[in-house]
Amino acid sequence: MRVVLMIIGVVALLAGILFTLQGSGVVNWPSSSFMIGENVWRTRGIIIAIAGAAIILIARRTGRR
Repeated sequence: MRVVLMIIGVVALLAGILFTLQGSGVVNWPSSSFMIGENVWRTRGIIIAIAGAAIILIARRTGRR
């Protein structure tokens, strides 16, 4: 269970970072993405990244018991 949570957390964290950078206009990949330069995706990306970090922390704590 711990490994699954870690994988989900890392994927969510990385996706959130990508969404944030695309929403900010820093990353223009793929060039046809509808998320580039859209503030709503920057906000959603931050939320997803925070959720991913929280999942990682939860997974780390469950393994210490």
